[in-house]
Amino acid sequence: MSSGFARGRRLRSTPALRRLTAQTRLSPADFVLPVFVKQGIEEPVAIGSMPGVVQHTLDSLRKAGQEAAEAGIGGMMLFGIPGEKDPVGSQADAADGIVNVALQQLRADLGNELVLMADLCLCEYTDHGHCGVVTPAGVVDNDPTLDRYAAVAVAQAQAGAHVIAPSGMMDGQVAAIRRALDGAAYTETPILAYAAKYASGFYGPFREAAEGAPRFGDRSTYQMDPPNADEALREVAQDLAEGADAVMVKPALPYLDIVARVADAVHVPVSAYQVSGEYAMVEAAAANGWVDRERAILETLTAIRRAGAGTVLTYWAVEAARLLR
Repeated sequence: MSSGFARGRRLRSTPALRRLTAQTRLSPADFVLPVFVKQGIEEPVAIGSMPGVVQHTLDSLRKAGQEAAEAGIGGMMLFGIPGEKDPVGSQADAADGIVNVALQQLRADLGNELVLMADLCLCEYTDHGHCGVVTPAGVVDNDPTLDRYAAVAVAQAQAGAHVIAPSGMMDGQVAAIRRALDGAAYTETPILAYAAKYASGFYGPFREAAEGAPRFGDRSTYQMDPPNADEALREVAQDLAEGADAVMVKPALPYLDIVARVADAVHVPVSAYQVSGEYAMVEAAAANGWVDRERAILETLTAIRRAGAGTVLTYWAVEAARLLR
């Protein structure tokens, strides 16, 4: 038999060769850890649908922050569950609001060692569970919601957030937040826009974790419709035109085509969020012995990076960083 044909196996024969020829590499600095902090609890509360993930106390969050910094990951994304909710989400921009206090403490502990990102939305803070101000007819009112987002952005920046990350999918949110930050002398604070955030069935466990499920209806009128791809590029372009410094696609694995298209289209950092349902599926399958858990973790993260995401938000951030050592 002729030996003149190409043999791809030549470069796969040893682990060292495979490492040498790997096109996509994972690094702890690629990962951002989403965390939940809840007001009024004395011990961390386990999240049943997300094994290994908890609602933190302020103290346990500070410990998690130290562990994240020691693991060398890129950052943390903070979500808060307040003690009290109301129609406009007042605790989101309150000086003593749970996320703002957590940001102050983490910034004091860690300085600039870890990038502290503040998710900016109202669903965890409103008694109706929607991402903005709701009209008497039960419709999320876009423009009054922008005023709330602007106030929350300034409060988060004052509390010490390095990055403001609006996720509410209101039209014009980036422009409103940029104006507010600049007007409050936070011109150097970047915005990571959840630019292509889909109305996904993979958010279920998150709603348990963040206690932010809508009390009526759903979010289909403001989050993106899953069949649409070109619309994602329009949303990304709009956010960049309004002043976003980086953009995000959410979820990640079911939308790798979107990640790839966005990464090809823009010249700013692109993030992708490996959401709660993605995490829960792997954990459940691994618990049943159906997949090799550690291989599945690293393989999914590699897929997201291979698609073009420079940064991956993942609940496995610290564990994955340790696996890469």
